[in-house]
Amino acid sequence: MIGAGAALTACGAGPSSSGGESTSDTPAAGTPVGKAADVPVGSGKIFADQKVVVTQLTAGDFKAYSAVCTHQGCIVSSIDKSEIQCACHGSAYSIKDGSVVAGPATTALPSATVTDKNGTLTLG
Repeated sequence: MIGAGAALTACGAGPSSSGGESTSDTPAAGTPVGKAADVPVGSGKIFADQKVVVTQLTAGDFKAYSAVCTHQGCIVSSIDKSEIQCACHGSAYSIKDGSVVAGPATTALPSATVTDKNGTLTLG
């Protein structure tokens, strides 16, 4: 898990001309991400504006990951069954732990601490 003062960043190559985005404005700890009610149990939700993916495998157990694909910096685009998917080049990550399940990415999505405070998900 990333500590409370750390920001989420991509570990892969920087942005490319193929649609990659910068990670410089990733929210800091304490930043509200969205509503807990918006994250389906057994799946997750991408909060693209905050560049965060939040999953909820079992009721009330939230996990967060960077929404920045570690391949070339695109924002991941969808969650399908048990995978977080990036439409830019086809990388896929597990909703359980952010690990790579399909390349070209070779590095997991960085994790972050997320808490549910009165129905609002907050980083840190």
